[in-house]
Amino acid sequence: MGKAHGFTGSALNRLQALYRATGIRQRYSVISDYQQADSRKWNFYPNSEQLEPFPTTSHRADLYRKNAARLSVRATQEALQQTHLVASDFTHLITVSCTGMYAPGLDIDLVHELGLNTSIQRSCINFMGCYAAFTAIKLGDQICKANENAKVLIVATELCTIHFQKSGDDDNLLANAIFGDGSAALVMSSQRADSLQPTVLSPEAFLNDIYPEGADEMAWGIGNFGFEMKLSAYVPTLIEKGIGHLVTRLLASTSNQRIDHYALHPGGKKILEVIEKALGIEKHADWAGRKVLAEYGNMSSPTILFVLKMLWESLDSNHKDHRVLALAFGPGLTMESMLLRLV
Repeated sequence: MGKAHGFTGSALNRLQALYRATGIRQRYSVISDYQQADSRKWNFYPNSEQLEPFPTTSHRADLYRKNAARLSVRATQEALQQTHLVASDFTHLITVSCTGMYAPGLDIDLVHELGLNTSIQRSCINFMGCYAAFTAIKLGDQICKANENAKVLIVATELCTIHFQKSGDDDNLLANAIFGDGSAALVMSSQRADSLQPTVLSPEAFLNDIYPEGADEMAWGIGNFGFEMKLSAYVPTLIEKGIGHLVTRLLASTSNQRIDHYALHPGGKKILEVIEKALGIEKHADWAGRKVLAEYGNMSSPTILFVLKMLWESLDSNHKDHRVLALAFGPGLTMESMLLRLV
């Protein structure tokens, strides 16, 4: 990354300090390492001074199209292994992504590659950022409550690393240090028998709000050389100011205000720290978010699903009726909250 930015001396030292401070040990990318890539196979960011010619948005969109469906299919196949369902059982498909778009899109590619019914009802949630999986779950919950025979497949896939920006301003340095690629799939049904698992998570309550004073602190736009991230260091402060009130309002909407487990979107190490402080919880209560951050970084929309899966796999029937508080954040500044119950 130092070479990619053209950093040497004190600038390189500061970059190394930033990476050490993230709490991230590794991340994943559809692109091979810039310096180790076989240029005959991987020639995305040229192994040249200043990475010139720098890939255009069109070039990056092609890479997204080639890889997004492949990862989405793999995630879906792994999710299906935990159910009694086959691809043709699904009545609804919801795709989530903010790092690429094309038409016919990812949803139609998945219909063909997974063997879904061509008449499946499709919805696409695009460009909402890190909290978008909450929007998808809320939509899936509404569908299942309206139709007891509904089988909903949600797929969230992001290729954040294809939008690397080489300029050395603070926003780009921070984004390049924390974001990675990932895909997650989720099955929703009102029929408990559809799952092979002894326990499942049931949505109980949702609440979101917008804090407009943070609108300029987190943004995601389309530039000539990829999508460009605006990510201010002030974001954790804004989240800390609003998250306690949001959670209080969420709990007030339910008859049971107990929280047993936490699934926090690891937007960054500082964000996790301020949420823990605002909610009065210790680091170990947020172990799943911290572990996902360390092992995967911030993958935008799939990240909270990684956290929920890791937490869910640690629970069993002895935790019946335990409640999970999930939180995520994104452009707006949008804050999302959700309560789930283990059944």
